[in-house]
Amino acid sequence: MAQCVQSVQEFIQDSFVPLVAALCSEEAERLTRKNNLSFAELVKPFCRLTSEVHMRDPNNQLHIIKNLKIAVNNIITHPPQPGAIRKLLNDVVSVSQPAEGLVANVITAGDYDLNISATTPWFESYRECFLQSMPASDHEFLNHYVACMLVVSSSEPEPVEQFLKLSQEQHRIQHSNEYLYPKWFIPNTLKYYVLLHDVSTGEEQRADSIYEEMKQRYGTQGCYLLKINSRVSNRGTDEQIPDPWSQYLQKNTIQNQDCYDDCPYTVISNKNTDHLISDGLDSEIKDGLPNNFKTHPLQLDHPSGSLDSTDYMKAAASLQDSKKSNSGTPHGACLTLTDHDRIRQFIQEFTFRGLLPHIEKTIRQLNDQLISRKGLSRSLFSATKKWFSGSKVPEKSINELKNTSGLLYPPEAPELQIRKMADLCFLVQHYELAYSCYHTAKKDFLNDQAMLYAAGALEMAAVSAFLQPGAPRPYPAHYMETAIQTYRDICKNMVLAERCVLLSAEILKSQSKYSEAAALLIRLTSEDSDLRSALLLEQAAHCFINMRSPMVRKFAFHMILAGHRFSKAGQKKHALRCYCQAMQVYKGKGWSLAEDHINFTIGRQSFTLRQLDNAVSAFRHILINDSKQPPAQQGAFLREYLYVYKNVTQLSPGGPLPQLPLPYINSSATRVFFGHDRRPAEGEKQAATHVSLDQEYDSESSQQWKELEEQIVSVINKGITPSNFQPTQFCLNRYSDNSRFPLAVIEEPITVEVSFRNPLKVPLLLTDLSLLWKFQPKDFNAKHDGETKELGTCDDDMIGTEAIAEFLINSEETKVARLKLFPHQTGELHILGVVYNLGTVQGAVTLDGIDPSVGLQTGKFVSNGLSVRGRQDLEIQGPRLNNTKEEKTSIKYGPDRRLDPIITEEMPLLEVFFINFPTGLLCGEIRKAYVEFVNVSKCPLTALKVVSKHPEFFTFGGNTAVLTPLSPSASENCSAYKTVVTDPTSVRTALLSSASSVDFGVGTSGQPEVIHVPLPDAVLLPGASVQLPMWLRGPDEEGVHEINFLFYYESIKRHSKMCHRVLRHTAVICTSRSLHIRATVCRSNALEDEEGRGDNMLVFVDVENINTSETGVKEFHIVQVSSNSKHWKLQKSVNISEDKDTKLASRERAKLCFKAVRCKNSEENYTFADIVFGNEQIISSASPCADFFFQSLSSEFKRTHVQSHTHASQRAVKQSFDETVRLIQRCSEVDLNIVVLWKAYVVEDNKQLILEGQHHVALNTVGKEAFSFPQKQELPEMVLLKFFRPENTPVPARPTPEQLSNLIKTSLHYPESFSHSFHQKSLCLVPVTLLLSNCSQAVVDVMIDLRHKTASPEALEIHGSFTWLGQTQYKLQLKSQEVYSLQLKACFVHTGVYNLGTPRVFAKLADQVTLFETSQQNSMPALIIINNI
Repeated sequence: MAQCVQSVQEFIQDSFVPLVAALCSEEAERLTRKNNLSFAELVKPFCRLTSEVHMRDPNNQLHIIKNLKIAVNNIITHPPQPGAIRKLLNDVVSVSQPAEGLVANVITAGDYDLNISATTPWFESYRECFLQSMPASDHEFLNHYVACMLVVSSSEPEPVEQFLKLSQEQHRIQHSNEYLYPKWFIPNTLKYYVLLHDVSTGEEQRADSIYEEMKQRYGTQGCYLLKINSRVSNRGTDEQIPDPWSQYLQKNTIQNQDCYDDCPYTVISNKNTDHLISDGLDSEIKDGLPNNFKTHPLQLDHPSGSLDSTDYMKAAASLQDSKKSNSGTPHGACLTLTDHDRIRQFIQEFTFRGLLPHIEKTIRQLNDQLISRKGLSRSLFSATKKWFSGSKVPEKSINELKNTSGLLYPPEAPELQIRKMADLCFLVQHYELAYSCYHTAKKDFLNDQAMLYAAGALEMAAVSAFLQPGAPRPYPAHYMETAIQTYRDICKNMVLAERCVLLSAEILKSQSKYSEAAALLIRLTSEDSDLRSALLLEQAAHCFINMRSPMVRKFAFHMILAGHRFSKAGQKKHALRCYCQAMQVYKGKGWSLAEDHINFTIGRQSFTLRQLDNAVSAFRHILINDSKQPPAQQGAFLREYLYVYKNVTQLSPGGPLPQLPLPYINSSATRVFFGHDRRPAEGEKQAATHVSLDQEYDSESSQQWKELEEQIVSVINKGITPSNFQPTQFCLNRYSDNSRFPLAVIEEPITVEVSFRNPLKVPLLLTDLSLLWKFQPKDFNAKHDGETKELGTCDDDMIGTEAIAEFLINSEETKVARLKLFPHQTGELHILGVVYNLGTVQGAVTLDGIDPSVGLQTGKFVSNGLSVRGRQDLEIQGPRLNNTKEEKTSIKYGPDRRLDPIITEEMPLLEVFFINFPTGLLCGEIRKAYVEFVNVSKCPLTALKVVSKHPEFFTFGGNTAVLTPLSPSASENCSAYKTVVTDPTSVRTALLSSASSVDFGVGTSGQPEVIHVPLPDAVLLPGASVQLPMWLRGPDEEGVHEINFLFYYESIKRHSKMCHRVLRHTAVICTSRSLHIRATVCRSNALEDEEGRGDNMLVFVDVENINTSETGVKEFHIVQVSSNSKHWKLQKSVNISEDKDTKLASRERAKLCFKAVRCKNSEENYTFADIVFGNEQIISSASPCADFFFQSLSSEFKRTHVQSHTHASQRAVKQSFDETVRLIQRCSEVDLNIVVLWKAYVVEDNKQLILEGQHHVALNTVGKEAFSFPQKQELPEMVLLKFFRPENTPVPARPTPEQLSNLIKTSLHYPESFSHSFHQKSLCLVPVTLLLSNCSQAVVDVMIDLRHKTASPEALEIHGSFTWLGQTQYKLQLKSQEVYSLQLKACFVHTGVYNLGTPRVFAKLADQVTLFETSQQNSMPALIIINNI
């Protein structure tokens, strides 16, 4: 149970006090009414004695009474209506509410920290009122009057006669049969005569003389002169007299009517709902019927009733009058503090001199009567029992006793006299004697089976035993349990049973027996009274929480039960309080259904009490938790919530929009898109893909776009990226960098994608959905700020807002809404949230299966008419900071500014369309398409450029580009190349042309990826469009390729905020295999070409058709092979075949051989040599052939440059290569590029198409095979990890032996066969010329050794042996590129085939001392045939 203001002893003593009746004359009543008080009310605050009182018991032992209180009540002879009593108890509980500033107790139990009110004043008020309203019954005398005060005014003409009249009236009330109320303790009631004197108006001498007469007539101990009203009532007086009456009168008259004003619903009394107070004894006497207690006489439909007439009953009867009286009426306005002391003294005198001596005398008389009477009757009675039934009568259990509650004792029965004496002793705190008497009476009543009397004796015996000083015996709880069971089950008297429970529970609580107390309280809850059940359940809950090990869940459960019963009893505030206290236990523990029930009830009760904010909060909790309720229940919750919310908003229509709980918004998933929506493709026109909200975020792709933009900005700014560079972000999301304020352009829409989630199983309908924003106009050119403008309909001229008329979110669906703003002015925009009407759909449950992709059409969904307008804020938490030590050790978040764009000045806006853009190509295939550039803004754009990671994929043509093909056949076949018809005589011979790399945008400086778009006049005016040709070449590797284009452009006018704009396009090209080309270059044996130059080489080109027939390619024709180089050129084809062009079907290969010679002019220009196999020459030095060649060259250069750079960095060699080493290396280097041009014949839809393309092979080194696309390198085998740092000792760069062996090219000139007559001459001498050619650019020392013999015996057998005659060792020095001829003689002794290639040639650079001579590469075997004639 909750803590009480009084201790249990004080509570019980105050519950049972001596009752004194007051009978006043009219004049005396008038005197007290001056103070707005009756006589009984006047003395009430002073009825507790402040000092100890002494009296003697029947054994003449001195007995001390402490803290004695008496009750003085007006005599009322008519019982009040039962409804008034029920109303009174209800009102007592209603008025008593927790104090506003009361600090709740914090109880910690396990995981729970509960705020619980430690006290329950409403329960104490109810209990006090209930106990005072206990009817006086004949089986006990505690509520019977012991004395009567007769009060007469001194101002009456004949006061003594008036006393006589009052005395007769009291006698008539007590002893005549016409009055059943009130009940009196003994026939000879003490009469105490009080003369009331009004000091302010009466004559004091007269009062004193009358008092003297009274003393002579009634004795000094039987009368008293009470002087009051020492001052005239004057409200304006400065003196503040305390008002001790208010606390008493407020309890009983319920003058505080605030609860009626607060609550629009008055309490409706039900006959079965509240307390029905009666014991039923008097009705039996009155009606002469046996009373079986089945019906309570106080029920509204029962006319007869029995009630004790105490003063609070009068207050209840006059409830209407008290309502009308002002609660602020002052009491005791005519009384001074001296008068207060006089009244206090009067009560003390009455108690000391009148009441207690009377009680002491009565106890002695009763004791004497009992001793004398019991001597005869009891002895006879007990002797008879002993004779027939043995010496001891065992106590029977309650179940064995029959229902004999109708048994009545006459008033003078000795059993009742014992009970009367026990009650008197109890009232004057003589608990030991009282217990003895109760115990004796209990035995007698049980022997007679008078169960009502026995239960009463058991009850009071238990209380007396508990109150005995020194606790000689333990509290007999089983007495109380028997009494409660008897009252409830046998006597059917719930009122007496309730009194028992209230007393016993308080006693058990004082002994910390909370579990037993709770069981007792719960046992008495029943359906007949909701108010009683509610209060007892609440106290039981407090018992559970106050146990040594608090039972938190039991506390919560019983609080819920109490709240439910309070609600049924009409006590809405108390019901709400109980549910709120229980909610602390259930909240956040996963008991969602229990939480829903509690929140729903709290919401309803709060709404009933007009606590609308609390109601909204409770319903909000139901909706925002992951509810496990069925759809119908969720729908009901939602409708209740909307109804409550509507009421709240109607109270303050002009207030701020409320925050709505539904649907959920995933703020971090909010995406912001700047710009217009992408146009769809129209026929052959395909718009640039750019960026759209439909695209998924890809971090890798995002990084690529950022790098491309950085690259192009760096090129524009002469190789330096500006410090304030901010990459353009079209779509901001949770992954993008949102630390800076994004830039938006005036008159271009801002789309905000908000992610909604409906957690309920019923659809939600949002109507009139739009963004909420704040805007601050600013002119970024002028340096002054405008004022801040909040949201408003009048601001559409600044920011246009698009609203979605209807937006349906199905059950448990996540759906995004795209909301647009149209800025019409520059400034700072802040998007705050969304605003919408939240409603439900008619027949919501049936719409669960609706397809969420169904488009929203106005009027499509029928709302049920219940919707509220509110808002939800978009609050996005930025990324957690983790850079500095302070940030790492604490939790800090950076800003997220995606919803705070800056609106900048007007900028140009480019749209790009691709016409005839292919989706599939063969590897190396050339296709011509067109690009259309459109300026859709109102200002011109310039500096249009495009950047791509794959510049080799496309070209806009060089400066020499001719837009139309020259030859008719080229136009018929729609060839992408520039062609001319060839002369038949020039087949297989090179046709030369030249071109500069600068013409094709490939400079040595700058970045090849950044390509200037050749706009006419370099400017695109507003609304203008231009179409440019674009040649595409299929990438060399098969598969799907994503190729990113970034178009860059600027405004003619420079802006402070935005310098440039970009447009993105991603082309997806699927390439299929075509040709695979391998090429090698080797030195020719012929030292001199036709022009007498010593440098010529052979180029072998191996072409393989690796295309599979799935693509419909019938065959490939090699139509032309071209070379491009600054130093070498193809001279002619040396193929044996006479076919004009080479055809390759699937999986076929062809090998082509060409002769290459060094170019005459080694200028910066590239020499293009075309060897044509068909009728038309494709001019390889023109667009697009040369474009793709130069782009492949730059990408190849980039790749090798990166590799060499990494190798150099690994070696960590700082100095450059030695010049001589470079000279040696150049000997084996070839800078020759081969372009193979082809046509493919494709059958598609029964039509033959001719596709054309080109492949590039870069030949760099003599003897090394090169490929048309890089070979995949095999992964190195797994090696063991090495856990040591390699030594970084710089190794001096040395040329490889292979490079050193290529310095000198040798060639032997001799007759293939030589005839000699060995008969004539035995030695055959053959002249042989050895040609030495210096391939390097330096002076070379050469040593020739002719003495070398072949070591292998096989060579001797096959070729035989011969000898060189003459000088066998030569030392020469050859200048750069010099050719030297050396005449030798070979000597043969017989016929045969001989290999003349035996001379060893050693060479080294002339100025190098450290390098040894290196053996030079031998030519091919030089075989000579010696014939005999």
